[in-house]
Amino acid sequence: MKPTLLILAAGMGSRYGGLKQLDGLGPHGETIMDYSVYDAIRGGFGKVVFVIRQSFAADFQEKILQKYHQSIPVELVFQELDNLPAPFTLSPDRVKPWGTNHAVLMAKEVIKEPFAVINADDFYGRESFGILADYLSKLDGKQNDYCMVGYQVGNTLSESGSVARGICEKDAEDYLTSVVERTYIIRDTDGQIKYKDDAGELQPLAEKTPVSMNMWGFTPEYFTYSENYFVDFLTKNAGNPKAEFFIPLMANELIVSKKAKIKVLDTPSKWFGVTYADDRPAVVEKIHSLINRGEYPEKLF
Repeated sequence: MKPTLLILAAGMGSRYGGLKQLDGLGPHGETIMDYSVYDAIRGGFGKVVFVIRQSFAADFQEKILQKYHQSIPVELVFQELDNLPAPFTLSPDRVKPWGTNHAVLMAKEVIKEPFAVINADDFYGRESFGILADYLSKLDGKQNDYCMVGYQVGNTLSESGSVARGICEKDAEDYLTSVVERTYIIRDTDGQIKYKDDAGELQPLAEKTPVSMNMWGFTPEYFTYSENYFVDFLTKNAGNPKAEFFIPLMANELIVSKKAKIKVLDTPSKWFGVTYADDRPAVVEKIHSLINRGEYPEKLF
């Protein structure tokens, strides 16, 4: 059975200034998601599931989904703030989405096979999808053997401001030993990469430190682990309306508890994305460069 690609497209895009998931960056209005779906098809994925918000479902259907129907099966699931397990109810102070792992949970009913998870607004590169699909295709029927594609932090920064990344450590066999979500990573004026620690202090970070760009591979029991841990998360964060249930938080819990292992897969691909509106011209230029080199057709679908 071919693996499924789950694309997280429900983010608010607050730093970018709009719904960057729908922003046409290619020569025929292609979005970054279009390139991800194209790479997923030729990499060996068999289905695509999008997590979005109900509020822009109509736009999404019109501008995005209709492109793919001839190429690969697609499904939609919705991430909403009030989608919480009993007995939890939505606080009136809550305005942000619950985070990436809450978004993953929304797909529980439609994914029954090994699956990958990516962000909608990140350009991961052709090779990464092939590497990920190959690993996942060997996991059918297995459990608790996951993976992630690791990128060097120095290749994932924005010139326009700070970024959030999962900082990773791995053992000699390339299995993840810890992943910690850092929501403020930046290249300082002296050229050194730094992140804010839990106390808000800036700490140095080596150029080649592996980081998660939210390109993960799981098997379906991951949904059950996530459901159970989400209850613990909500209990612990009852008084924090900004707390987010990140994938690295769940991944780290599984590693520490030894319930699962996560292989870090190397990739020659270079990541780029549109974290800020100022990033847009550079992304457009990079896409045109890839087309000129023959890595993508001028018109994808």
